[in-house]
Amino acid sequence: MIGTLPIPYPFESAEAQRALVACLAVGVFAPMIGAFLVQKRLSLVGDGIAHVAFAGVGAGLLVGVWPVWTALVFAMIGAIGVEMLRLKRKAAGDLALALFFYVGIAMGAVFASRAGDLELETLPYLFGDPYAVTWTGVATVGALGVIVVVSMRLAGRALFAVVTDEDWSRVAGLPVGVLSMALAALTAGVIVAGMRIVGILLIAAMMVLPVASAQLVSRSFRGTLRLAVAIGAVSSLLGLTIARPLDLAPGGSIVFVAAALFAAVALAKRTAPRALQQEAH
Repeated sequence: MIGTLPIPYPFESAEAQRALVACLAVGVFAPMIGAFLVQKRLSLVGDGIAHVAFAGVGAGLLVGVWPVWTALVFAMIGAIGVEMLRLKRKAAGDLALALFFYVGIAMGAVFASRAGDLELETLPYLFGDPYAVTWTGVATVGALGVIVVVSMRLAGRALFAVVTDEDWSRVAGLPVGVLSMALAALTAGVIVAGMRIVGILLIAAMMVLPVASAQLVSRSFRGTLRLAVAIGAVSSLLGLTIARPLDLAPGGSIVFVAAALFAAVALAKRTAPRALQQEAH
């Protein structure tokens, strides 16, 4: 058993420290994947896959299996299915996403209702509960973070080429299909790892909002990626810090901070040129 560190309130307890480590991990690696999704103009793909993952949660509750495993299976199938439809152009990307989105949430609701109390069983997965995460759960989240970081180091440039211009990537000889499937699989993994921390309904926001904030001030993809990771970590830290004293839902608090940072950056960027023009006159 890992003891507690001498950290002041609100992180003095073992539960709070586990929550802090898990939330920081999600705040770091969720924007790393989100940066590629935003660049690919598939910002809502996280929502679609998350809803398919909810079907996996319901299936796990129904058959008595740890829902994280079944959610991972469903999320992987959903992510790869959407990507296959998009690559083969048998359906528009947004239409394929909508199909998986609605079917996934419906299946999750049906499965979970058959398993027992729908609200009691599914709330921790829908909105997250980082204070209930064990050190094993933290290790799982951390391991996924390592996989994401290593994947970005090994294939980051190739992934950037694919999400920026698929046609050019094919001409250049890059394995577009394989790389797209890998990105989809990593997205599914991030969503499943973060669903107990931030929640299925909110994890996609942590993949997009920090990236959106970073894009407002960064001039390169690498700069956007680095700044998005920093914003994600800060959002997790500040959100979790205010959640406990104010008795707020941690996942919602973290996403609210991320949204507030985006609004602040957007406002600052809009007002700064005006201020400079007034000083010039």
